[in-house]
Parts: sequence; structure tokens; C-alpha cells
Amino acid sequence: MFGVSTFCLHQVPLADALEKIAPLTDRIEVMDEGLHHLETAELLCSYNHHFSIHAPSRGTNIASLLEPIRRASVEVMAQCMVIGAEVGAGVVIHPGYFAWAEERYKAEQQLARSLRELTTLSEEYSVRFFIENMGDWDYFFLKTPEELPLIGSAAFALDVGHAHQMHCLAAFLEHPAAHYHLHDNSGDADAHWAVGDGTIDFSAVMNVVRKSGIEPVIEVATFDGVLKSIDRLNAL
Repeated sequence: MFGVSTFCLHQVPLADALEKIAPLTDRIEVMDEGLHHLETAELLCSYNHHFSIHAPSRGTNIASLLEPIRRASVEVMAQCMVIGAEVGAGVVIHPGYFAWAEERYKAEQQLARSLRELTTLSEEYSVRFFIENMGDWDYFFLKTPEELPLIGSAAFALDVGHAHQMHCLAAFLEHPAAHYHLHDNSGDADAHWAVGDGTIDFSAVMNVVRKSGIEPVIEVATFDGVLKSIDRLNAL
């Protein structure tokens, strides 16, 4: 079984997206952005599915050198955890970024500070959180396995498409992950194509995923792409 992200239907209201995705899977990840932004857990509570929440990434930065922005970003993640606690959902979080290369070290310190606070919140709400690796976005952290020490003891979410775009998927697969995002590309853009439409070797990916016992989340850009991905993954 594969989880499905609501990202594939981000252009329609969340209620409509859930109604369409629910028959396909027992696990749904809500992309908590735009029309799918969660104010409460009420809608999710009306389903018997397992949920995870992809925390808002636009407008947030847990590594910001601007302390009010860093604090506010952590508060946004805390709000996701509050909702997650009601439905037993883990929260996927981006690691943040630095605006200037000269600020990297200070941004690393801010990231570490945020991770300590998020760990405390995670324990308070009994909600697990995962830090996701990034694609080729300027100045974002965690684009290569060499940066994994930056997240310390926090759980790692392996985004397969991002890792492939950065040409280091094989190296990332050698590290234990607690959450997986599956989507394809040709190695030059974060395309979020259906599995099999790009150049990722999903046989190798699924060997690792199956050994982990973790149900991965299909995070592709279209609903048709989700259907194709499920068929192709089941055929492996």
C-alpha cells in the first residue's frame, strides 16, 4: 500500500481532494498550503485514514537569522503538531535556508535552536516530526547526505525526487529514513512526475523502502500521475 499526498489535487478544496483520494489508500498526507491549509482537524477527523501533515513551507524558515521569523516559523510547525495530535499524524518539515552564503554558520545555529524547540513540542504533543531533504533550491539546507548531521537526532524524511535532482539518491538511500516521498524527474528539475516518467530506478528505491517497513507517500503533481504511480510501483 502507498500513501498519497493531496499535492496532486492542490487546485481544488481539501474536502474534494480527500474525497477523491480516500478510496485509493489508507494513508493520506495533507499538503498544508493554499486551499489545503488546515485551521482545525475537524475535516480529517471525519475519515478513518492514517494521516501525515506536510507543514507550510512558503513563508516559513526555521533557520532564519531574523529571530521573530524563526520563532513564528516554529509556531506554525507547533500548530501543525496540535492538529496532528488530534488525528495521530506526523509532521514533515523543511529544514530552512540562509539568504547569503556568508550567513550559513549563523543559520545552522538557528536551525539547531529550532530543532531543539520542535523536539520539545514533539514530546509535549506526542507527535513525531520529520525533516525533509531539499532539491536544488538556492541556500536551502539538507540537499546532500553530507548535511544530515545538521538535523541531529531528528527523524529524516527522504524525498526521492529531490535526492535524484541533486544526483545523490544512492547515497541518501544508504541512510535510515523514517518517512518517504516518491516522485520522479529527469535529474534536472523538481518536476514531481509520476513514478516511471523520469529516470529514477524505483526498483532500488523500493528495495530500501520495503526493508524499512514504512508506507511511502506518493507526492506527484497530478491525480492521473498518482494512478500511474500506484500501478507501476505495484508492478515492481
